[in-house]
Amino acid sequence: MIPKKIWANLAVEDIGRTQKFYLALGFKQNGNPTKDLVSFLFGEDDFVIHFFEKEKLKTSLEGEVANLNLGNEIMFTLSAESKEEIHEWIDKVKALGGTVRFDPRKDRKRFYDENGYYVCVFADLDGHLFNLFCNLNN
Repeated sequence: MIPKKIWANLAVEDIGRTQKFYLALGFKQNGNPTKDLVSFLFGEDDFVIHFFEKEKLKTSLEGEVANLNLGNEIMFTLSAESKEEIHEWIDKVKALGGTVRFDPRKDRKRFYDENGYYVCVFADLDGHLFNLFCNLNN
């Protein structure tokens, strides 16, 4: 069996708040939101992330969703074109209420690796993690 597409389903507290956050970051909405779901397209290949209202996703899972105050469920990686673009993302995420966990401007030594990648990590309003990087050797 070869799946034609893969996407992610994540739990959020507030669909409207999530919609505003991702629209403000410039992501394209996928379809029309409902009271239980808002969906966005990520990257050139239009990777889909569905953000379900927490109780609705629990029903589909037939169990609990991850408590992101205790740990992490997954970290998505997004590519950027430059250090300056990463700095813009950091500032925008902070302004929108997200959390920047690793800011390369604060610890330069830690955020360059041997392959020349410049990295930051941020969390959305519900604690879902994103790794943002660019390759400085390109």
